[in-house]
Amino acid sequence: MIRRIAVLLVCVLVVSGCSGGAHTFAVQAVAAGVPSLAPFFDEKQGLGHDTQVRSLPVRGTLQQGDTPGLYGGTRKPTICDVAKLKRFLTDPANHQKAVAWSSVLGITTDEIPGYLDRLTPVLLRHDTLVQNHDYKKGKATPYNSLLQAGIAILVDEQGEPAAKCSCGNPLRPFKGDAGRISVKFEDGNKKWHGYEPSAVVAVRPAPQKMERLALVDVDDPEVGITRPVGTTGKHDTTFDTRRQHAVPNLAGVTFGQAREQLVSSGLAVGYGGSAAPSDDARVTASDPPAGTELPFGEYVTLSVSGGTSGGATTSTTPPAPTTSGPTVGPPTSTAPPSTSPSAPPKSSSPPSSPPSSPPSSPPPSSPTNEPPPSSSSPSSGSLTPGSPSVVTGSPVTSAPVTISAAPVTSAPVTSSASVTSSAPVTSGVPVASGSVTREPVTGTPTSTET
Repeated sequence: MIRRIAVLLVCVLVVSGCSGGAHTFAVQAVAAGVPSLAPFFDEKQGLGHDTQVRSLPVRGTLQQGDTPGLYGGTRKPTICDVAKLKRFLTDPANHQKAVAWSSVLGITTDEIPGYLDRLTPVLLRHDTLVQNHDYKKGKATPYNSLLQAGIAILVDEQGEPAAKCSCGNPLRPFKGDAGRISVKFEDGNKKWHGYEPSAVVAVRPAPQKMERLALVDVDDPEVGITRPVGTTGKHDTTFDTRRQHAVPNLAGVTFGQAREQLVSSGLAVGYGGSAAPSDDARVTASDPPAGTELPFGEYVTLSVSGGTSGGATTSTTPPAPTTSGPTVGPPTSTAPPSTSPSAPPKSSSPPSSPPSSPPSSPPPSSPTNEPPPSSSSPSSGSLTPGSPSVVTGSPVTSAPVTISAAPVTSAPVTSSASVTSSAPVTSGVPVASGSVTREPVTGTPTSTET
């Protein structure tokens, strides 16, 4: 009997060891241009249009909604007809769908028009994890999905995905562990070229509401697009994403302060692992070092130590180096994955300076994107690149890790509303003044349509 019990225990241990005890999250792939099987809105009506965009690598799977280079745009005809979606959801004939749609987003049906007016159409530049919702049997049915880069979505004032343009399906933040997902490619959604399980991103809200989004033109990454929140492209202005920005001296400051400074300088912050360091972790070094000139939105890798997460002190380990190029992305207000309230942000407006000749060396072709930035209104009269200031937000409660920042050549996003995050933040936006020597950016700011 003793021998039998011993054998059974060994078997149990072996089985446990094989499974590893790690829970994986089932995720359904959603490729650009592939219609949903149970959409809220008939996709044949042309509500939104996806495009072909190669997914860019990321450093840190949790990104703030104001991360430089997170989203892109285009100066072509609109990619999302918000007015048509509003008419559909306010039509009495579609009341049941409106009830299901609004319940996902935590609003009433009466609040739908005002809510839609505050959303902004963008294009994903990364394969992005979300909680998607189909419409089945009169209700919104949630499921985890991975949206391919190039899909058109609507984002809210804090940069969080709110709806998929082509079908109107409401979107919410992915609630699982982005580092432990099992993606299923089915129902016409074949594995796309460039898909990398380690290069997906989940979006967390910026620490404060933004006034503008700094996007990257997906057709010409050297051009940034500043789009006021709640507009679809008619009021866009452009800026040069090639302008260089110096890495500030960050040794000795906290991670939260370092993130704020980098975003204000037009540079992005990333980290190794699936959880960001806590805001009180101390920066020991940056790579590249202080004083290095980088294109707008380039990543800066921070080595940190210490910090508290859930009351425990932890230390971070530096992430493995990546070989990806800079991402062209605009600065927006940055916030850590955590959405806990914090002190109100400080606002600082970026100095506007006359444009200088474009950097001698063009930004890397394959940009990587990341961190948080926030930008203030750009000069509508001219097109000169300005140095974006971003707002940083709430502290992260996850274990600190080495952070890496990679260049992003995108436009900054301005954030205004008060922040509910713990660490003070500065907000600002690169302003373009003067004309850019490149053809797409010459003259007065170009009007963009998403």
